[in-house]
Amino acid sequence: MTPDEFRQAGHQLIDWIADYRRQIESRPVKAQVKPGEVAAALPAEPPAGLATIDDLLADLDRVVVPGAFLAQHPMHYGWFPSNASLASVLGDIASSGLGTFGISWESCPALTEVEEVVVDWLRQLTGLSDAWHGTIHDTASTACLVALLAARERATDHSQARGGLSTHGSAPVVYATAQSHSSVRKAALLAGYGSDHLRIVADVPVTRALDVADLRRAMAADVAAGRTPAAVVATVGTTGTTAVDPITEVVAAAAEHGAWVHVDAAMAGSAMLLEEYRPLWEGVEGADSLSWNPHKWMGTILDTSLFFVRDVQHLVRVMSTNPSYLQSNADGEVVQYRDWGIPLGRRFRALKLWFHLRLDGVDAIRDRIRRDLANANWLEEQVTAAPDWELVAPVTLQTVCVRHRPAGVTGDALEAHTAAWCDAVNDSGRAYVTRSQLDGSWMVRVSIGVEQTERHHVEALWELMQQAAAKTAAP
Repeated sequence: MTPDEFRQAGHQLIDWIADYRRQIESRPVKAQVKPGEVAAALPAEPPAGLATIDDLLADLDRVVVPGAFLAQHPMHYGWFPSNASLASVLGDIASSGLGTFGISWESCPALTEVEEVVVDWLRQLTGLSDAWHGTIHDTASTACLVALLAARERATDHSQARGGLSTHGSAPVVYATAQSHSSVRKAALLAGYGSDHLRIVADVPVTRALDVADLRRAMAADVAAGRTPAAVVATVGTTGTTAVDPITEVVAAAAEHGAWVHVDAAMAGSAMLLEEYRPLWEGVEGADSLSWNPHKWMGTILDTSLFFVRDVQHLVRVMSTNPSYLQSNADGEVVQYRDWGIPLGRRFRALKLWFHLRLDGVDAIRDRIRRDLANANWLEEQVTAAPDWELVAPVTLQTVCVRHRPAGVTGDALEAHTAAWCDAVNDSGRAYVTRSQLDGSWMVRVSIGVEQTERHHVEALWELMQQAAAKTAAP
């Protein structure tokens, strides 16, 4: 494809994207396909001839869109907001169009230095001190893994430079609550701690925040048994209920044993753009690392996860690689982001943030987040006032956790009823919410925060929830 051919095809693709976004509300939220249906719509053999851009756009309409969950739909309330602002889409196109790669500063100085600056903008915008230095990972799952690798090496006096964990006298241990993201367990396993050395600390009833007294007991018991408290993963905004762990107290407890504290604020980090919400992560300046995802609520397109650390020298010692073919005269003077994470090659992700912040503006992003918080508060009020409906967790941010409990419906019948009305909402195609278990029982999460979701959309969801619950509860 020549640049001129690309220009023509690109205009058509941009038009297609713009039309898709403009019309998205008229489509079902949930993918309208059965397993294997998308694959069956594609040729089994590799394409032998050439297609036109018209052919491909037709296939997007015919094959891809019906098989896509419409995460940008204003009636999407499932999982978490995964916004892809069109401003950041332009940044993603610019990144792909440049076609550069970041295996070193020398391979693309702009990639490194734009990332340094833009990530520092986000540091300032969320009120963090200049002790923090950051980079962009693909997801918070990767950030958690890198944090636990750094914690492991600090706890074992850099055992990777010797014989690894097998030569370290006491086993390092990771602590988190059952409310923590599933990536914490995966990271602990991949980092070599082993499932026997992942402690699930109790959470406090109602708030679901980490119980610091139980954390202290668990750490003391491990020390008495000859093990080393290595890391605590504290969460600001858990996936299930947006619970917030007490960071100040966690940091103090961890400091007694020299344990690393990683703060996972993947979704809720966006709220820290609002000064009035920063008390939620009070004490964060005492942590060792933290991550949050602009590709969630803030709205920068995937994959844009921020990872901040305080001790860059330690991180680089743990993660560095310096083969001869990557060495240059700039070494020692510049940041080499390959030494801040797992991949060697890196995309120019910072352009997505750069375009988003400059074209949409911070004020507009903040206004939208405040709108979502107000909409969550509105729904909280409706649920609280409605007969047979209950909140099952405090509404800390933009996620409202509810259960419909008809009179006389308990036990397995209540579980089945919850599943039924949730499925009815989702199968309608008009909206999407997600189920989750809390204390062994099903509840429904309404996660508000899609870029196009306004109050009337939340009102329509509440009406749909009531209708679905009433219908499935009827004998």
